[in-house]
Amino acid sequence: MSVATAVHGNYIGGEWRDGAETYRSVNPSNTSDVVGEYTRGDRDDAKKAIEAARAASPAWSRSNLQQRFDLLDRIGSEILSRAQELGTLLSREEGKTLPEGVGEATRAGHIFKFFAGEVLRLSGELVPSMRPGIGVEITREPAGVAALITPWNFPLAIPAWKIAPALAYGNCVVFKPAELVPACAWALSEIIVRNLAEIYGASAAGAFNLVMGSGSRVGDALVTSAGVDALSFTGSVAVGKSLAVKAADRFLRIQLEMGGKNPLIVLDDADLDVAVNCAVQGAYYSTGQRCTASSRLIVTQEIHDRFVAAMIEKMKTLVVDDALKPGTHIGPVVDERQLAQDVSYLEIAESEGARRAHGGERVACGTEGYYLSPVLWTETTPEMRINREEIFGPAAAVIRVKDYDDAIAIANDTEFGLCAGICTTSLRNAARFKRDSETGMVMVNLPTAGVDYHVPFGGRKGSSYGPREQGSYAREFYSIVKTAYILP
Repeated sequence: MSVATAVHGNYIGGEWRDGAETYRSVNPSNTSDVVGEYTRGDRDDAKKAIEAARAASPAWSRSNLQQRFDLLDRIGSEILSRAQELGTLLSREEGKTLPEGVGEATRAGHIFKFFAGEVLRLSGELVPSMRPGIGVEITREPAGVAALITPWNFPLAIPAWKIAPALAYGNCVVFKPAELVPACAWALSEIIVRNLAEIYGASAAGAFNLVMGSGSRVGDALVTSAGVDALSFTGSVAVGKSLAVKAADRFLRIQLEMGGKNPLIVLDDADLDVAVNCAVQGAYYSTGQRCTASSRLIVTQEIHDRFVAAMIEKMKTLVVDDALKPGTHIGPVVDERQLAQDVSYLEIAESEGARRAHGGERVACGTEGYYLSPVLWTETTPEMRINREEIFGPAAAVIRVKDYDDAIAIANDTEFGLCAGICTTSLRNAARFKRDSETGMVMVNLPTAGVDYHVPFGGRKGSSYGPREQGSYAREFYSIVKTAYILP
């Protein structure tokens, strides 16, 4: 058993600050292991962070491009050099397997380096006016103070893909991470602020702020403050909707990434091994705790029985154990509350008549943790709650369909529209699917989970609202277009 004694504070206005309350981060693989103790901020802390960001905004928005490039590049390099350490911390705190944790840390480093390059790719347009002698310049300016609210399931990558573009395009940041993963947020923030101070000194105090705490206190203060110019949120649909309503009241610039109920279509002509690999990786890796997980497996009738049998055989080989243990495929669920939610859906599925074909049991490991074996349901219908609601755990349901037309209709019959996949050897069906799928991202013969850092990320319908995240498309949210007319 390890017990942390030092309290890790918030970072506001260039200083590390303690708060009135603290809370502990606990390892979901071993609940006797305390990862660390962290300050829990409140509305007043959020207010101070916003004020610090506003004070720093005029200078930061006009900061030297070379220095801004150097900052993001150095942050990225340090993250990459410490990927094993940071990945281990992530796996210990959130429950991803160690290879997944190190992979996420590596991705975070690459994101910062990508946006370092974007600093030097800032450009505008010079166009002629309809009126003789008048010039027209089209440029981009920072949005201002950006409040960034991130989830627990990708505690390094998602903060990176919000913080890096915000700073790259000249915005000051107030970062509020999920309460379940303060250790990852604090470690990332420490790297950012140390490099910020080394390059800019005291002049950049307030350009980046960390406020850990609850959504009801810190999050609400950010969305309702007149000092915030843009708010980017990744999390649940319910919270996203409430933020959108509050943002609309004052026309706050907002970007929302919410849930998914992602389908993977398996057609009769699919390569069975490819289909099973896509389904298992997409549905169960990262313990199914990702918004891009394949929770609906829509399978045509000729291949259905072979697919289910092959899925079960593959699932029997999956090792559920401590996230840090070599050979583990599936780590624990993130906490007791999430585990209870996952278990409740086992009861819901049974009450609705779904057949539990494999898994769904509590797993006893060498340590006390929140372990649940991946579950596969069969004989399900599109109307069942397990096919309508996001479970956010290691769970997937098979829906038997007649053909492609039946499959795509069921795939699109959802309030969500983040990602969808198809397994087929038909170029015609692949091409049809890319056009027919009502999602922001599609995968052909690939797991639905897994998106590169340099391309846009986001969905449609209830999954996303506002401009895309990642890649060069991030500038649409973090910068504002200005058109200037000039008469020499």
